[in-house]
Amino acid sequence: MQPERFFCPCPRGLEAMLAEELAGLGASALKCYPGGVGFRGGWEVCARANLESRLATRVLWHVDSGIYRSEDDLYGLAYEQRWEDWFDARQSMKVQVTAIKSPLKSLNFATLRVKDGVCDRFRNRMGARPSIDTNDPAVRIHAFLGERELTLYLDTSGAPLYKRGYKFAKVEAPLKENLAAGILRIAGWTPDQALFDPMCGSGTFLLEAAQIALDRAPGLGRGFALETSGPCPAKVWKAVRAAAEARVQPARPLQIFGADVDADQVVRARQNLAAAGLHEAVPLRCEDVLAGSPPAPAGVLVANPPYGVRLGEAEQLLTFYRALGDVFKKRYAGWRCHLLSSDTALPKHLGLRTSRRVPLWNGALECRVYEYQIVSGKLGD
Repeated sequence: MQPERFFCPCPRGLEAMLAEELAGLGASALKCYPGGVGFRGGWEVCARANLESRLATRVLWHVDSGIYRSEDDLYGLAYEQRWEDWFDARQSMKVQVTAIKSPLKSLNFATLRVKDGVCDRFRNRMGARPSIDTNDPAVRIHAFLGERELTLYLDTSGAPLYKRGYKFAKVEAPLKENLAAGILRIAGWTPDQALFDPMCGSGTFLLEAAQIALDRAPGLGRGFALETSGPCPAKVWKAVRAAAEARVQPARPLQIFGADVDADQVVRARQNLAAAGLHEAVPLRCEDVLAGSPPAPAGVLVANPPYGVRLGEAEQLLTFYRALGDVFKKRYAGWRCHLLSSDTALPKHLGLRTSRRVPLWNGALECRVYEYQIVSGKLGD
């Protein structure tokens, strides 16, 4: 039997790491594209990727591809597929179309024609058609338009995979979980090292790290579209989930620490940790990073530093970064510090030499992860 084809989108900049992760889950024929990774595998690999991938945004099953010249060709290819074998007319549906170099003038019209093809297939074969729900559909169909080729995908994930199912206390401009997991990989953190986020906000880095330390698959707290639609056999899904559940280690105190100057943020982080059953595993404190000290003699620091919303005007930001650089020099010898920033000018005011700059995209925002290896007696440039 030929292996199925899949595509996993991810935050741009994480493609190579996602390919490595998917290979470890059994995927083959891996190929990186800007913003995602294509691969081949059986349904067991698809189930594992949904449940186990910390970096993917979705797992899309390749339904079919074909050459198109007009919107009618989109309709025809969509109509030809055996959608009725993969989901029920009583389930709600959404069609999403993306394109690169497509000659078609309107993505909205292209989306309408793909939707019409699917719905007409149901009406003619089953006597009923799915309803459309653009907010929370049961089934998501993705169509990609290249210059000449249309590719149809069925989403096996449902909600984006960065929605782990445990986080309910939100803050402004949250860091998506798969991007946080990617930054932990970039930082080279492993559970035998101390980890500290001194500006933890709602606790995204802390939650991701704790799950890694306890070998807890990131999808164990949520459901997936493949459970109610698509051709993934139920016995395959149950076996993959049971194997992941059997590996989970019980919560215990970990070398993972968080702090934030804002008491409300600390409350939210504590709520999120409690929702994940990790409130006793990760100690939190309310303190200013400029006044506090590291929680261990050496380790890995990761942070998504606050922007003007929380610190005020530009001059205050410059003052903060200068002071943060001084704190790193004086108190963090033996630590590898990693800061995410979309501002290429601000990190220069730390007064420290970067050992690495890794480009990443936080949504549409181009960022960098700046790494600083703090060595006693080395005060930067």
